[in-house]
Amino acid sequence: ANWHTYQVLTKRSERMRDLLQTKLAAAANEPHIWWGVSVENKKHGLPRIDGLRAAPARVRFLSIEPLLEDLGPINLDGIHWVIVGGESGAGARPMDKAWVLSIRDQCERASVPFFFKQWGGVRKGKAGRELDGKTYDAFPEKSVVRSRSQKSVVRSQ
Repeated sequence: ANWHTYQVLTKRSERMRDLLQTKLAAAANEPHIWWGVSVENKKHGLPRIDGLRAAPARVRFLSIEPLLEDLGPINLDGIHWVIVGGESGAGARPMDKAWVLSIRDQCERASVPFFFKQWGGVRKGKAGRELDGKTYDAFPEKSVVRSRSQKSVVRSQ
């Protein structure tokens, strides 16, 4: 069903990279299948980005949810979309606005679409999803989805 967009999200970026190079190689280049990793903190989340970047996927995204701490500088080379959100439900840990602004600003500088999902909390609907008085609903450009762009090429460090 190539008229649908599928978002495949994992915490096991190395396994995804390996599968996209072997058993799922045909799916890696499909424009309607987007591949992403969860990034919640520096210790566990940030290292997953390198595994995602090494995957031969046409569209790569980060789901930074729940954002649990300041992530500092993020290398967004080869990343086509970033989603950010706070933790929700009972026992939800608070998310600092400065952490969200840092990621938004890094996305803007790198020309990576930024989607702000929610502030989170016990009553996430009450907290809303506005950041500085507006919503952020960006998605990857159709040109990136249709064909590999310069930004989707893995760059050596």
